[in-house]
Order: sequence, then C-alpha cells, then structure tokens
Amino acid sequence: MEYHTVIVKKKDQIGEITLNRPDQLNTFSTQLSKELNSALRELDVDQSVRVVIIKGAGKHFCAGIDLKEMPGKGTVELRNWIRAMDEHNLTIARMRKPVVACVHGAAVANGMGLVCACDLTVASMDAKFGTTAINVGLYCFGPSAPLSRCVGKKRALELLLTGEMIDAEKALQFGIVNRVVQREQLEEEAMALANELVKKSPLALQMAKRSYYAMSNMGYDEALEYLGEAFTLLCCTEDAKEGVDAFLNKREPHWREQ
Repeated sequence: MEYHTVIVKKKDQIGEITLNRPDQLNTFSTQLSKELNSALRELDVDQSVRVVIIKGAGKHFCAGIDLKEMPGKGTVELRNWIRAMDEHNLTIARMRKPVVACVHGAAVANGMGLVCACDLTVASMDAKFGTTAINVGLYCFGPSAPLSRCVGKKRALELLLTGEMIDAEKALQFGIVNRVVQREQLEEEAMALANELVKKSPLALQMAKRSYYAMSNMGYDEALEYLGEAFTLLCCTEDAKEGVDAFLNKREPHWREQ
C-alpha cells in the first residue's frame, strides 16, 4: 500500500511506523486512521518483522482526532467515522507482535488512547498526556477502554473527567508508560527495548501477547484454565525445547523463524 500520512520502515527485524501529519500535530484524520491500521496489519504478517514501534513526526506524538472532520456529519456518518478513529485499539490487541509506543511532546485524547493501546511505551521527559476531550464538551470514549486497563478505575476517571494533562513522570507512576528518558535518548531507548524483545522466541512472544489479551476478558477461574492450556501448548513447541536446553547447557538459544 502507498502511504501518505504515515511512514513505514523496516530494519533488523523491527518495523517502524511514524505518524506523519506534523503540521496538524499528527491528529487522526480518516486517512491516517486507515493507513495506521493498514501499516500495523502489514507489519504483523511480515515474516521479517518481530516488533513494531510507533512514533510521531515533528514536535508532538499525536494531538487526538482532527475535529475539522466532525462538523456536518449525520448519525450514521459519525458512527462510521468514530469506529475508524478507534479501530487501532482492536488492531494492536489482535496483532501477534509486540507494539511499542515512542512518545515525545503531546499525546492527548486519541493520541493518549493509542499510547495506552500499545503493549509497551517509552516516553521522553517532555512528553505530556491527557484525555482532554471533556474540555471541549466531548469525552474520550474510545481511549477510555485502553486507559482504564492501564491505570484502573479511580485514576482513569480522574483523567477522563477532569481533562488534566500529566507529565511523563506521573504517567510512569500511573502505569501509562514503562520508561522515561531524556528527549535525545528517546529513539535509542525505544529501539533498545524493541531489540530486547527481538531476542526472545517469536512464538513465545506471540503466544504471550495473545493469551494476555484473551485472559483479560475472562473470569479468574476461566483465565487460569485457559492459561494452563496455553502453557501446555507452548511447552510442546520446538522453541520451548530449545530454550530449556540452552538454559540447562548455558548457551545462547537459536529460535525458529515465525
């Protein structure tokens, strides 16, 4: 696919998607939403890619939805438009491969939702996060789902209902991001995290991610039963046998391709 609002690169088993509407603060237009989802799916099926990084061009990661697209739409049009704006939340959850957000500047509204939807996040010290739609008479409905799964009820509602902006350190405390670094170290740190994941068994990573999202929607007993069965299946794979043998014999494992 030819991309205009995102840039897609691949190097050393890492796929990289850059939101590329810097003059519009990388806000979600209909086109960007479609291209982001297409790029994610393309990299997910690419056998040469094991981890995906998402970042933003220009001064900010993503400032939410492009509200210039909203006026004049009827109910049906709005419903389809909103579904398109939220689709990446499902796409990332359904992907086999880990997705890492690399965040600088503002990540607000749908941009914060994207951060929370990603499996892991590295942020620079200058990053700011907020679900700010409440400040313009709206509400971050879509982002509230991944946000609440990151931070829990009380903190999620505080952010959603006040529209407060928080800095990277507070986002780290809340569990929205995994690592915070200086701006000049951001891409290096995100790449280092991606490379940590690249060293793992691709099959184990895929089964780990799939089982995590599946069990998140289950009751406790059901989750344990499901996870036990998933572990049984993983133990029967060649990668599991290779990993255990390598550990016992104090050597580096050699993983099978995906």
